Amino acid sequence: MKLLVIGGGGREHALAWRLAQSPRVQKVFVAPGNGGTALSDRLENLALSAADDLIDLARREGIAFTVVGPEAPLAAGVVDAFLAAGLKIFGPVKAAAQLESSKDYAKAFMVRHNIPTAAYRTFTDADEARQYVREQGAPIVIKADGLAAGKGVVVAASVDEAIAAIDNMLCDASLGAAGARVVIEECLQGEEASFIVMCDRRQVLVLASSQDHKRLLDGDQGPNTGGMGAYSPAPIITPALHNRIMREVIHPTLQGMAKDGHPYTGFLYAGLMIGEGPDATRPLKVLEFNCRMGDPETQPIMMRAKGDLATVFEHAVNGTLEKAELDWDRRTALGVVMASAGYPQSPRSGDAITSIPADTGECTVFHAGTSLDDGTLRTSGGRVLCVTALGDSVKRAQDTAYGVVQQIRFEGAQYRRDIGWRALPGNDS
Repeated sequence: MKLLVIGGGGREHALAWRLAQSPRVQKVFVAPGNGGTALSDRLENLALSAADDLIDLARREGIAFTVVGPEAPLAAGVVDAFLAAGLKIFGPVKAAAQLESSKDYAKAFMVRHNIPTAAYRTFTDADEARQYVREQGAPIVIKADGLAAGKGVVVAASVDEAIAAIDNMLCDASLGAAGARVVIEECLQGEEASFIVMCDRRQVLVLASSQDHKRLLDGDQGPNTGGMGAYSPAPIITPALHNRIMREVIHPTLQGMAKDGHPYTGFLYAGLMIGEGPDATRPLKVLEFNCRMGDPETQPIMMRAKGDLATVFEHAVNGTLEKAELDWDRRTALGVVMASAGYPQSPRSGDAITSIPADTGECTVFHAGTSLDDGTLRTSGGRVLCVTALGDSVKRAQDTAYGVVQQIRFEGAQYRRDIGWRALPGNDS
């Protein structure tokens, strides 16, 4: 069968790469794809983005089902368009995708359905927002209400920094319509983890746990990014915490969506903040919901996925997810993002990329911001590559990934040197 993956980042490369390994899959089209997917024999890039064009392609090629990678097409209603055309597609409809496309919607939803989250207020007036920050003090979190490609969250350490973020979004329109409304919430303390499930309106299939690193610099310093690396599994997600997350977050969310008239199909990603204490009572709150898999979490998760992923998705789009089985490699998978010069503020494009080693069973280089220019691979975005390795321990996966990172060359390359540090022995904080 032929499949279609919508998107062009590292997440989509990893999904298409894993789907193409199914013996039942003849080809995976990726729209628009990137330099890495262009170089793969079993993947084919398509310079398409409009829903009508994608639907025409799906009909013409007899696509068995489509998987949506990034958030923007979901928020624009691509799933609604495919379903209206009678085509199978995995992802939430536009109304359900508001869980990610509007922070205000998500916060109000969580409060309405008793899902634990940080206290918050929403503002469109800059003076009112500034006054609220002065009353609350710092640290405090300022979030753009809409989609901002990972750039809409400021964890302000001071009142002045928070006010600058408010001015940036509400007064200077630095994020356009996405920042025309801001959500200001309390700054939670603890350890973050990513908990991702697949849903088919009724059933849930839990994917491997993971943890990413949002800050640009080592030691979780510097500006927030879309993610500088990730690893799976996340040791903090114990069996007891897993059960609590399902009971307190996942099931109430799916029940709430159905109650609100938007039964949920697609990936549901709960970004969690987990405080200290015994698993039965330690603080557990939702930082955000995403309606797709995370990037770079997808890369380590796909490295660990075993079995026929295409069959799992087939069950998901057919509403028979309870019949799906997905096993996991017992090893740790760890991915290190290599970003372009100037990322995240002003990423540079056009630098030639050389010396990428061939993929092995232990390490795969997933592409994100890359393009092919007359046979030369070049940077074309902020996060360029995610070097992802398997190892019998976090340290061994680290060593393998960084060994490959050090072989790859492009001008201005930047990457963290401590991905996975929380999971190393002796790092309990």
